[in-house]
Amino acid sequence: MRTLRDVYTVLFIVGLFFIPFNDFDGLSFLGEYKNEAATYFFLLGFTALGLETLFKGRINIPYKSIIFQLIFIFVLWTIIATLFNLPTVIDSFYKQTSGLSRFARQFLSLIISVFVFFTLYWNVVRGLSFEQILRLIRKTFLFSFIFVFVYGIIESAIVIFGLSQLLPILNLFEIFPFVNVSLNDIGRISSVTYEVPSLGNYLITISAWMFSYVATEKSKWRYIPMLMVLLLMFLSGSRTALINVSLQLIVFFVALYFKKEYREDITKLFLATSILIGILFTFYSQPIISTIQEKIESLDPTKKTAHDLSNRTRFGMQYASLQVFKKNPIVGVGLGQETYHKIYEYPFWATYGNWEFKYRYRNQKLKSFPSAYNIYTRLLAETGIIGFGIFASLLFICLNRSRILWIKSSDPVVANIALILLVSFVGLFVNWFQTDFFRQYGVWMSMAILIKLWQNRMAILAKNDLATSG
Repeated sequence: MRTLRDVYTVLFIVGLFFIPFNDFDGLSFLGEYKNEAATYFFLLGFTALGLETLFKGRINIPYKSIIFQLIFIFVLWTIIATLFNLPTVIDSFYKQTSGLSRFARQFLSLIISVFVFFTLYWNVVRGLSFEQILRLIRKTFLFSFIFVFVYGIIESAIVIFGLSQLLPILNLFEIFPFVNVSLNDIGRISSVTYEVPSLGNYLITISAWMFSYVATEKSKWRYIPMLMVLLLMFLSGSRTALINVSLQLIVFFVALYFKKEYREDITKLFLATSILIGILFTFYSQPIISTIQEKIESLDPTKKTAHDLSNRTRFGMQYASLQVFKKNPIVGVGLGQETYHKIYEYPFWATYGNWEFKYRYRNQKLKSFPSAYNIYTRLLAETGIIGFGIFASLLFICLNRSRILWIKSSDPVVANIALILLVSFVGLFVNWFQTDFFRQYGVWMSMAILIKLWQNRMAILAKNDLATSG
């Protein structure tokens, strides 16, 4: 007989599969989550968990974990910081939205990720063995990524290489749920996601899980998932993916190299890669150099490139957020209130000749608020140095505990999961330098898994101490 736990576990797995599917028209009342297919399955899973809670009369929450405690304190501080600014919040109005309404929406968005979804993640992973966590989550991500990859390759053939005769094949993908085939004319791909940066965000979320095949498998095919990630990263043209996935790859191999059992394989891989790169440069040096130079220049806000407006917008928004923080350094201006203050802080160099500000961010007819393009500058502006300090402490503990578990765990499965978490956290935390939303499924799921791993480590240490003292 199926239990409610079986139901919400299955819904969790299905939700993981559908994380990249966000190019469809969803339910508007879900706000920023409305087009996220994973959200619907996670919410159904949480509902099943809620029913289980009613029957059992209790719900399991890792309240003793410092990670959960910091999450709770951070959420509490967002309320306190907003109350400190209540008169301003009440008076604020922009883009047909009051300050109170904006706070309510942003607070609900935060709660969905850090409480609703996190509670589901925790109650699923706490009942799984470490082997099940590794195999089940990784295999789900792999199957989902294969779908994304095949779609992306066909899309690349059409958009980048002009093979328009493949369009009927791509259109066949619309028979699948949550898939809406659409192409752009700028030579970049987004696969099943709604835009190129969204595909980049997805690649950052799954890359560590795909890289981990290199460490855990002995088959000659173990490098294929990693190569698939790198190929789609390159074809997408996503600067977000280029920076973060490359960083994740470096962290992954450096971490492996510092363990003796992997050192020989990593050395061989490095030599083989160096030889391959040398051969490619011998025959294709000019195209390779031109491509690398183009990618580097696309990240330079002082260069007049195709990304010039985007760069100026991003850095301009971050600059404006920091100006708000300078004027409100202790408690900030309140959750969701940054925009009401930063509209007076936009730098001239960002707005001059920039249609994005004129027609999008300063257009009162468009209700959507401008992004901060950086969660850290946003938190400095909205929650002050106190809120930022709490959040930064949470991130530091996650990184440090993942590192400790990777280095010191004698169980190879636990160690490999810890490495996945470490690489995932690095990519997702760095990615928050260019995104400002809490809707990062990989972050909160990884924290839930880390809590389970750390509790296991503490239990083993306590057992050893007891045996020693006895």
